[in-house]
Amino acid sequence: MSDLLSYDLHEGVATITLDDGKVNALSSAMLGEISAALMQARDDEAIVVLTARGRAFSAGFDLRSDDWQQMVGDGARLAEQLLTFPAPVVVAAPSTAIAMGGFLLLSGDERIGVTGEHRTGLNEVAIGLTVPWFGIELARHRLTAPAFDRCMVTGVLLDPQEALAAGFYDRLVAPGELEAATAESVAALSSVDRTAHAATKLRVRAQVLAGVRAGIERIEAGGQEW
Repeated sequence: MSDLLSYDLHEGVATITLDDGKVNALSSAMLGEISAALMQARDDEAIVVLTARGRAFSAGFDLRSDDWQQMVGDGARLAEQLLTFPAPVVVAAPSTAIAMGGFLLLSGDERIGVTGEHRTGLNEVAIGLTVPWFGIELARHRLTAPAFDRCMVTGVLLDPQEALAAGFYDRLVAPGELEAATAESVAALSSVDRTAHAATKLRVRAQVLAGVRAGIERIEAGGQEW
């Protein structure tokens, strides 16, 4: 699809693979490409697999951006798009997922990670950034209560087992087993009634969606209270 990601549709499954050749930094350009791929998958009525190549699933927002308001807003809108996607979304993270990369994990329906030496987490405060309101609501929705507080206020990065226990992942597999585990999840989710899935997803996520949308409104309003 582009120099930033690929889109592969096969037997009703759309695989979106982030691949900027580096750490899959989530610039506005990358976020826009993911959003466009999701819209294509929606038109294709496909289950989505969101995965990556490179040294990280995603190391988060592109710190070189000269328009943070736009980029953070794009990230929040992408989270909303994932949370409300009408078909199942599997996030298969082969390595590091940090900051906005972690928020992508928190927006999926099923999250599969791998064992290894990499880290997962929301490190904003550790690098001098206040966590955006939309991100706080995502973390509150998916992380355990103790992990939510710890991850938000300390910016700690977790090893895979810690990230699993915290709620970033639903399961872990060995690195060489990620593709097979993803296919297994897709096969199981393919039997879910799509109408019931989409409607129930909106009911279950009504509170977090309200929080994310309120966060988007804050970003669009400008100022310092994102």
